[in-house]
Amino acid sequence: MPRVSSRARLADIAAKAGVSEATVSRVLNGKPGVAEETRQSVLTALDVLGFERPTRLRRRSAGLIGLVMPELINPIFPAFAQVIESALSQRGFTPVLCTQSPSGATEEEYVEMLLERGVSGIIFVSGLHADIGADHARYQALVDRRLPVVFVNGWLPEVEAPFVSSDEYAAMDLAVSHLVALGHRRIGFASGPERFIVVQRKLAGYRIAMKAQLGLSDDELDQWVALSMFSVEGGAAAAQQLLDAGVSGVICGSDMMALGVIRASRQRGLSVPGDISVVGYDDAPMMEFTDPPLTTVRQPVQAMALAAVQSLLEEVRGHTTPHTEFLFRPELVVRASTGPARS
Repeated sequence: MPRVSSRARLADIAAKAGVSEATVSRVLNGKPGVAEETRQSVLTALDVLGFERPTRLRRRSAGLIGLVMPELINPIFPAFAQVIESALSQRGFTPVLCTQSPSGATEEEYVEMLLERGVSGIIFVSGLHADIGADHARYQALVDRRLPVVFVNGWLPEVEAPFVSSDEYAAMDLAVSHLVALGHRRIGFASGPERFIVVQRKLAGYRIAMKAQLGLSDDELDQWVALSMFSVEGGAAAAQQLLDAGVSGVICGSDMMALGVIRASRQRGLSVPGDISVVGYDDAPMMEFTDPPLTTVRQPVQAMALAAVQSLLEEVRGHTTPHTEFLFRPELVVRASTGPARS
C-alpha cells in the first residue's frame, strides 16, 4: 500500500474529500482545529485511494473476538462469517476465525487457544452446542469464568447465555405448504444426523406440518424420512431411500443435501422439477445459479449474525442481555427446482 508523502497525493486526497490540502495536512499530522466530520472524510478518502494511514491514525482494536464454526465447505458458514467479521470490525473489534476440519483442531482446542490470546468473547456458530451427544459442561465453564459467549443455531437451556436461531418449525411449515399447494402429497424429508438439535426441530416441524395439512400419521411418515449427512453425498444417499419410497417431492435440511438429491434423481433419469421437486434449506450464496435454480428456505443470516454480535458486545461492555433463545423467522424463496406434482 503506498504511503502518503508527495504534494500530488495530498492534492488527490483533498479532491476526494472535498477539502483543502492544508486541511489534509492538518489531519495527517494530527493537528487540532479540524471538525470530526471533516477528519473522517479525509481518512475515508485516504482509505478509498489506497494510501497507508500514518501510524498515529490507525485504528486500535477494542479487543479480540473468537468466531468458532464447523467448516467453510458449506457456503452458509462463510456467509455467517462475513457478516459477523464485518460487524465486529466496524465496532473496532478484531475477529479471530476458527474453522474445524476432520484432521484439524477441535472446538475445544480452538477455545483453549482463544483463551490464551485473551479474547473478549466468543461466538459459536453451529458448534457442539447443537449436538445433544456432546459434552456441554465446557460452555458453562466459560460462562462461570465470566467470558461473554453467544451461540448461533442450537439451544442449551442449562447454559446462561444468549442463543440466536432460525425458527426450524416455521421453516418446515413453509416448505410443506409450498409443495402441498403444488399438488404434492408424497413429500419426503432428508436431513443430517438426528443427534443435532436443528435436525430434531426440522423433523418435528415436518411431521407437524404433514399431519396438519395432509392428515398423515407418524407411521405413514416414517417411510418418507431419510437421515444422512449434511453434504452433497449425504443428500444423494438419502435420495435413494426416498425415491424408492415413491416421493414426488423432497424437503432437505441443507442446500448441499438438496444438490445431492437433484444429482441422484438425474442419475435415475428423473427430471427436476418435472418428476420430482426439491426444496433446500439455508439459501446459501450461489443457490440461485444452480441447475435448476434452487427453491429453498432462507435463513435470515444478516439479522441473525448482527443480533449475535450485538448480544455479545453488550455482554463485553458489562451490560446484561436476556439469556434466552432469539428465534428469527425464515423465508421461502421459490425458484425452479419445484413444480406441480404429476397427476
